[in-house]
Amino acid sequence: MAALISGAIDLGGTKIEARLFDHAANTQDMRRVPTPRDNFDSFLAALVGQIRWLEQVAGDPSLPVAISIAGLIDPRTGIATASNIPVSGRNLSRELGEALGRDLPLINDCMAFAYSEAHGGAGEGAATVLGLILGTGVGAGFVIRGDLPPRHAGLAVEIGHLGMPARALARHGLPIWPCGCGRDACNENYTSGTGLRRIAEWAGLSDPDPVHVAGRAATDPEAARVMEIWADLTGEMLYSAQLMLDPQVIVVGGGLSNIPGLPERLTGALKRLRLGQVSLPDIRIAAHGDSSGARGAALMAKAGKA
Repeated sequence: MAALISGAIDLGGTKIEARLFDHAANTQDMRRVPTPRDNFDSFLAALVGQIRWLEQVAGDPSLPVAISIAGLIDPRTGIATASNIPVSGRNLSRELGEALGRDLPLINDCMAFAYSEAHGGAGEGAATVLGLILGTGVGAGFVIRGDLPPRHAGLAVEIGHLGMPARALARHGLPIWPCGCGRDACNENYTSGTGLRRIAEWAGLSDPDPVHVAGRAATDPEAARVMEIWADLTGEMLYSAQLMLDPQVIVVGGGLSNIPGLPERLTGALKRLRLGQVSLPDIRIAAHGDSSGARGAALMAKAGKA
C-alpha cells in the first residue's frame, strides 16, 4: 500500500464513510457503515468504530483524521446542528474527543468539498472557488486563494436557504413551497434533486424521477420544459451567489451534477440573468465525485488547516 498521509470520515444521514488517502490524495481504502439515527450513543459508537478502523488499517494511532459533517458546528460553543444526524444540541467535538482520547476536527461537508476541488480538483488554480452541491438538498462552500474564509457562526454558504425571488416563481406560475427549515420558498425547494422532482410533479409528468426527466429532455417537450424551468431557477440562485461572492469558478457536485450538459445549461441560464455584461464564473463539474468531501477533509487534516 502507498504511504498514507491522512484519513477522513464522510458523515451523513445514511452512511458513515471512512477513507484512507495516500500522498497523492488518492483513496487507498474505504469502509461504509449505516448511520444510526435512533439515538446519540449508537451514533457515537459507530463513528468511533470507523475512526478506530482508519487507525488500525493505517497502523498509526495518531493518523491525521478530519470529519466532514452534513451539519454545522458553532465554533464558539461546539454545539452541533444537523437535520439527519442525531447530534443537534450536543457538543459532538467534546464527546468524540472524550471517547477517542484525542481531538479531531469537524468540518462542514460543503466547505470540505470546496477545499478538495480547489486543491487538485476542478477549481485548481482559481483565486476563488464556490463548491456547489446539488443533491437531495443544496449546499455550498467557498475557498479564497486556497483557504477557507473565517466563519463567525460555523455557517458554510447556506445558499439553499436563501429565498427564491418572487419574479422567478411568477415567470413560471410556480407555487410557494414550504421548506423543512421552517421558512417558505427556499432555493433548495426548487433547485435540489427533490426540487426538480417537485417541479416535474407540478408539471404533470407521469415519471418525475430527476434522472429520467433529464434523460428525456432531448426528445420529450414536457421534460424539456421542466428542465428549462429548473435551470432558470438554478440560474437565479447562481446569480445571487455571483452578486454576493463573485467566484471565479463554480464547481458542481452532488447527484444532479451528472445531468448531461449541465455546465452549458447553467451558464446559459446565468447569462440571461447576469448584471449588465459582467464576466461570468466558469461552471465545472467536480473532479473527485462523491469522495470529494472526504478528500477535502483529509487534505485539511494533513495540512493542519482544520
